[in-house]
Amino acid sequence: MTISKPSVYEPLTESGAISLAIRLGLFPEGTPLACREIGDGNLNLVFHVVDQQTRKGVIIKQALPYAKVVGESWPLTLKRAVIESNALRTFASYVPQYVPKVYYSDESLAITVMEDLSRLQIVRKGLIEGKVYPLLSEHIGEFIAKTLFYTSDFGMNQQQKKQLSQSFVNPELCKITEDLVFTDPFFDHETNNFEDELRSDVETLWADDALHLEVAKLKRKFLTEGDALIHGDLHTGSIFASDTETKVIDPEFAFYGPFGFDIGQFFANLLLNALSRPEQEQEPLLAHVEKTWNVFADVFSALWEQHNVEPYAKTKGLLEEVLRQTFVDAIGFAGCEVIRRTIGLAHVADLDGIEDKNRRLHAKQRALELGRRLILQRQSLNNVGEIRSLFLQTFVTTH
Repeated sequence: MTISKPSVYEPLTESGAISLAIRLGLFPEGTPLACREIGDGNLNLVFHVVDQQTRKGVIIKQALPYAKVVGESWPLTLKRAVIESNALRTFASYVPQYVPKVYYSDESLAITVMEDLSRLQIVRKGLIEGKVYPLLSEHIGEFIAKTLFYTSDFGMNQQQKKQLSQSFVNPELCKITEDLVFTDPFFDHETNNFEDELRSDVETLWADDALHLEVAKLKRKFLTEGDALIHGDLHTGSIFASDTETKVIDPEFAFYGPFGFDIGQFFANLLLNALSRPEQEQEPLLAHVEKTWNVFADVFSALWEQHNVEPYAKTKGLLEEVLRQTFVDAIGFAGCEVIRRTIGLAHVADLDGIEDKNRRLHAKQRALELGRRLILQRQSLNNVGEIRSLFLQTFVTTH
């Protein structure tokens, strides 16, 4: 599918999105279309175009040349739209059931046209409402295991991997993660955002040299380790789901990074939601953390045994070493994400939406303590169940 005349970038409007959908042949001429801009993220416009008679629709997503959360003073590359569409197509070659179909992309317009997922719900919103999503951890564990394995040196020819990695060089969006996840929250930086009542807790974190050393080690891994194609921003706001279906969206931060990063991001956002809930309602989230890891490890191990192209694959202890390091790194990355979502630039509604101020502040104090413990104690945890123990300990130490 092509556009007949050269595309010149300009932000779409709702009427412009309808015109584009018709011009691309996504709907027959004369179809009664309705369109609504539904983007609630920080970086993009998202249009939902719907046939008012059949209710069939498409999503037209357009990257903006700046961060919506800040404005035009924070310019961003439009190349991220190409990264996103290519990542979705790459993931679809391994786990088509877990990503939306991509119908069309246009580099100059920074547009990706994809499957309408309005039958599903953004997982963060559903979790805040108290939903459980019984298959979420099973699906995400499989998604991460297969996308990581098949795009790594274990699952594809090493030379092909090097070639593929070149198409996912993503310095501008990696810089956002490097700053907002691994740097700014741990210093007195202008991008940080937190309640005055948390200042004492935050200043303690800023002065913690032992913590800074461990965060620096984790940041170095993010900067230097290109294990596999990672989503790069796998939080609960980047996943649609129902009780039976799961779809991962928004991989515009995708690049070749460390095995443990996506797992850690997902862990962190489950834990943040658990912190927002009354104690008696936290268990399903902790169970999701455990099952995600267990499914990931089982699927990754099975792929390793059946499809590994590395000559050392059968070497005793290598799989265990890879899984162990991935687990340790995931815990540390989770700790960084928990802290940044509590006091950094981009918060989560799970915590900020707690109406009772005292309960909100206590949840955030627990988040800071949990993040610190995850980072400092990651090497000493022997299994995923011990994350639950760390989580419960924060209630005692901050209550």
